Amino acid sequence: MILQSLCAYYDQLLETHPDEVSKPGWCPRRVSFMLDLSPQGELRGVIPSSDDKGQLRTVPEQVKRSSGVAANFLCDNSSYFLGIDAKGKPDRSVSCFEAARVLHLEVLADAESDAACAVRGFFEDWNPADGADILRSVTSADVVEKVLSGGNLEFSVRGERVLDDAEVCSVWERFKLASNEDAKTMSCLVTGERSPIARLHPAIKGVYGAQSVGASLVGFNAPAFESYGHDGEQGLNAPVGEQAAFAYSTALNYLLGDSSHHMILGDTTVVYWAERHDDVCTFAVSSLLGGSPVYGERLRDSDGDIAAIMGRIRSGKPIEGVDLDEPFYVLGLAPNAARLSVRFFHRSTFGAVLENLAAHYGRLEIAGTGAAGERRYLTPYRLLKEIENPHSSKGSVSPLLGGAFLRAILEDVEYPEALFSNAMLRTRATQDDKDNHIYKVTRGRVAIVRAYLIKNKKRSEEEVTVSLNEDRTDAPYVLGRLFAILEGIQQTANPGINATIKDRYFNSACATPSIAFPTLVKLAGNHLSKIERDRGGLARFLESEMSELLGNLDSFPKRLSLEQQGDFLLGYYHQTCKRFEKRQGANNQDEQNEQEA
Repeated sequence: MILQSLCAYYDQLLETHPDEVSKPGWCPRRVSFMLDLSPQGELRGVIPSSDDKGQLRTVPEQVKRSSGVAANFLCDNSSYFLGIDAKGKPDRSVSCFEAARVLHLEVLADAESDAACAVRGFFEDWNPADGADILRSVTSADVVEKVLSGGNLEFSVRGERVLDDAEVCSVWERFKLASNEDAKTMSCLVTGERSPIARLHPAIKGVYGAQSVGASLVGFNAPAFESYGHDGEQGLNAPVGEQAAFAYSTALNYLLGDSSHHMILGDTTVVYWAERHDDVCTFAVSSLLGGSPVYGERLRDSDGDIAAIMGRIRSGKPIEGVDLDEPFYVLGLAPNAARLSVRFFHRSTFGAVLENLAAHYGRLEIAGTGAAGERRYLTPYRLLKEIENPHSSKGSVSPLLGGAFLRAILEDVEYPEALFSNAMLRTRATQDDKDNHIYKVTRGRVAIVRAYLIKNKKRSEEEVTVSLNEDRTDAPYVLGRLFAILEGIQQTANPGINATIKDRYFNSACATPSIAFPTLVKLAGNHLSKIERDRGGLARFLESEMSELLGNLDSFPKRLSLEQQGDFLLGYYHQTCKRFEKRQGANNQDEQNEQEA
């Protein structure tokens, strides 16, 4: 199903983006230099690319190399085209050049165009022993050094690219087609038709953490993975036709090369596409997922896009020009040495994906603290950052969690237990550090708790509310509210205090209330006495708040389960947000009074 879907997407790309995908027998590669030849095949100069990273060009399909010698047609490095390089292995470089000479003379044997004759003449006359001296005579020393360092080279004749010659392209395509005839013919697992089977599949590039030269999605490197009767036969263990292998790999490489079609969660690279109206659908889904930094790219600010799309979903308005029944695909890939692991593959409709994402954001909705720059929508990437160890150079969250989390969102199933347990762990393990903006109780962690309780524990949204629920009387939630009140009393009694009871007692109050709360209530009594001397009315108000919550408790529980600790965290966060709202309201009133005065 995965390969079939990718092949169908390749056919769509040929219609909608013909200039951005290669046809069979061709592939995109970055070319750093042109070797400019005379019509007789003499090297006349070296033309650098205008792009420091090399110019992206369509070139003949490249061979898959491991450690052996295998030449590419009209696009390769200096080892193959010049027989010299900077690797310090001259004998191997000469062997590489000889392989390239044989290939080019065979492919261009019957070609008569000026470009083909020039390349043929070059390979007939070039001597690697004299290569370094000739190269230095036609270009500068710094260009020579770069040419020998390993970048891709192409040929041009009097400044005209050889691969722009129609006859050269035609003979290459005929040669490629003829070479496929030598492959074993079997029924292709993707198309169901009998066709030449690909022995090795093209490399997939762009998966986070995989080898930079690419990795295989389909491959067999040990007898344990091979089918009976196909020992050492590579691709015959899973027969996929040459055309199908090219199509699915080209489509997947296109998706991995476009930031609007993929994102990264943990160790999982997630790619997504639609069967029709791909650009519109992927923009909507990409906005809702929020994206992530990909190879140093800036994290895009999608809060406004999410709000706009969520508004349309909630109001029942369709996305313009898109059928909600349109098939939509999401594929999760992770690195595994020279191969790729499939974390998950989700096939659904565009409408179902939007509906499940909207339901997920609804469960995540939680009151804000009013902090500057606070975002309304917490994307999957940001939530995973919430449960990483802020003091660690590397995130401590399991790399498998990202894929499992996104799969739960897309399929609208229960969240991974590790998501909730890590949120609670980070809340209890982290120390408040206001200078570095590291806090125990964050909006993101509380949002995870709320979503988990609603989805996994089947709690109603009327009980697990977005903001303070004063009607709840269950002990864990009340205790969380009480702890926030006690902290507020301490801060009122000691303005500007650096550390509060949260830094010392939060963990024990959350897990073993019967041990912590008697001491905390006693401390609050001392703080209220101090407030009474200066602000009697405020002291009586705070005491009444504390007494009201104590009146809802028969006793302090000896221990709270992990789920009950989640309720405690919600109660604490809601009550704290309520206190911030009152403080902000008072500040706004003071500003208004000053303006009126």
